[in-house]
Amino acid sequence: MKKKKEIISSARIFIITMIGCLLIASAAFAAEKGTAKEAQDLVAKAVAYYKAEGQERAFASINDPKGQFTKKDLYVFVFDFNVVCLAHGANKALVGKNFSELKDSTGKPFAKEIVDGAKSKGKGWVDYNWTNPQTKKIEAKSSYYQKDGDLVFTCGIYK
Repeated sequence: MKKKKEIISSARIFIITMIGCLLIASAAFAAEKGTAKEAQDLVAKAVAYYKAEGQERAFASINDPKGQFTKKDLYVFVFDFNVVCLAHGANKALVGKNFSELKDSTGKPFAKEIVDGAKSKGKGWVDYNWTNPQTKKIEAKSSYYQKDGDLVFTCGIYK
């Protein structure tokens, strides 16, 4: 009888420990998602760096996936007014690609909408679906954009 109580007690401790580990892991995963404010701050930081250091150094820094313009699941990317990607913090292979005809999984030409919004309003948000580089799944995304000259600095949050 004593052994049976010890086994039940050990099982309870194990289950409680596992639940605690799952709660901690869930909190850690949730903390890896960037916020809207963090996305706006990252864009502002990229624009300031671009103005201080010039295009070559700024784009090299933005293209570095472990650099100062990536944080949690956030990364900065830059379009010109022709919707050509000039820098991309999550996928350097997209640099030089024209996104003007690119549509998300629902058919929305989101990149063109970002650039058009930047031209007309200067800054704002666009909602669309995009592959999250961390999960490799298509997820709802909202990207903040800010115009500087003829460039559009952008950073999105996965919802």
